[in-house]
This record gives sequence, C-alpha cells and structure tokens, in this order.
Amino acid sequence: MPEGRGAEVRTLARWALAALMLVAGVGHLVATDEFLGQTPSWLPERTLIVVLSGFVEIGFALALILLPVRRRQVGWALAAFFVLVFPGNLYQAIEGTSTFGLDEPVERWVRLLFQPVLILWALWCTGAWPRRAQRV
Repeated sequence: MPEGRGAEVRTLARWALAALMLVAGVGHLVATDEFLGQTPSWLPERTLIVVLSGFVEIGFALALILLPVRRRQVGWALAAFFVLVFPGNLYQAIEGTSTFGLDEPVERWVRLLFQPVLILWALWCTGAWPRRAQRV
C-alpha cells in the first residue's frame, strides 16, 4: 500500500477508535449501572470506578485526535488501558452478569476475543507498533 494511502487508512482507523472511546466514555457517565456488571463486586467504590474510567476513555478519545505529537505514547497508553480493563470483561464472563445485551455465556466469552483486537488497533493506528524504520 502506498505510504500516503496507508497514512489515510491509519487516520481513519484512529478517528474511528476515538469515536468508539468517546461513545464508551459517555456511556460510562449516562448508563453507569450497565457498566457495574463488568466491575467486580469485591471492589470498593464501584460506581466511582465506572465514572472515572468513563472520563479516562473520553480523555483517550480527545488525545487520539488532539495530540499528534504524542500519538505513539497515546497508543501505548491506550493499549495498556485495554489490558487493565480486561479483568472486568473476564469477571463478567465468569460471573455471568448480563449487561450490554450479552445475555448468553458464549456471547460473554466471545467478547473476550476482541480485546487483543482493540490492543492491536490502538497500537497500529497510532503508529506505536509496528514502528517503521525512519527514512533517510
């Protein structure tokens, strides 16, 4: 793929990821109870955790668009965030909580397969990985 076209595809993918993060972040704020189904019951201040993670997701959405100089760092940070929230998704699958229309066990377990996709998406669309060799 020509470099110009590849850059366009990465830009579109980054904007799509930013939109996804913005929708998810706002969702945390307006449908907090839905997100409690992914928050382990043994954690303290579960509602606060959901709300704060919503603000973090909104921050990532903005950073993906507004911080081109820090794009690679944002990509790595977002990938780390996706790793950190994975236990919540795993908790939902194990506990069998129904939220976001995931009412069947197979739906909850299949959802876990998409976490690596999100991680790779964040790294790829920000240019964090794979890092291209610099041209002379």
